Amino acid sequence: MTKPALAVLALAGTLFSFGGVGIAQPAQPASKPQEKKPEAKPEAKPADKPTDKPTDKQGEQPAAKPVEKADPYVLGFTMKDIEGIEKKLEDYKGSVILMVNVASKCGYTSQYAGLEKLYKDKKDKGLVILGFPANDFGNQEPGTEADIKKFCTTEYSVTFPMFSKISVKGDGQHPLYKKLAAQPAPVGGDPKWNFTKFLVDRAGNVVARFDTRTAPSDTELNRQIDDLLAKK
Repeated sequence: MTKPALAVLALAGTLFSFGGVGIAQPAQPASKPQEKKPEAKPEAKPADKPTDKPTDKQGEQPAAKPVEKADPYVLGFTMKDIEGIEKKLEDYKGSVILMVNVASKCGYTSQYAGLEKLYKDKKDKGLVILGFPANDFGNQEPGTEADIKKFCTTEYSVTFPMFSKISVKGDGQHPLYKKLAAQPAPVGGDPKWNFTKFLVDRAGNVVARFDTRTAPSDTELNRQIDDLLAKK
């Protein structure tokens, strides 16, 4: 059969009837088989950038160094007492100690009476109070050591140990108070006023702080003192 005859037959096969009129539809070309696209290769990841930080042998970052805490031991000092005699604070090791920066012309000077009573009530159990005169707040301790001693004994009958005048803050701060101030909160920090109280255990470690307004008769102060006295 000739090619023209084949074409006529192909057209005749697509005729369909619509309102009595035959309409020829063009033959649809055979669809080509879909070409298979090549699979995408996984994208290569860039190599990790080298770090500038040093690593250990396993390639891990070295652990951060722990923050060093201030040594709480505060009896490693030799200081002059109110008479000008050198005194090692370690001589008081084994006692519970209340360290107080005192002043003779302060609104809280009357705490001398409470401190003396506290000392007398508990000294046989192992409490000692150490007074450190300081002129750092409002020029309220202007006198000499002789003036301070006379005032304390005459006005308040003080018998607990007293020391020579020192600075408890500022450029001339005594090393003892530098160490007290260097402790972590809530113990550390410079005294904010006269009659700040630092409590030291029998081993010589500072363990608590009570600020100016805490009277020597304060319930919490006495509770903590008694707890420390109970530990031998």
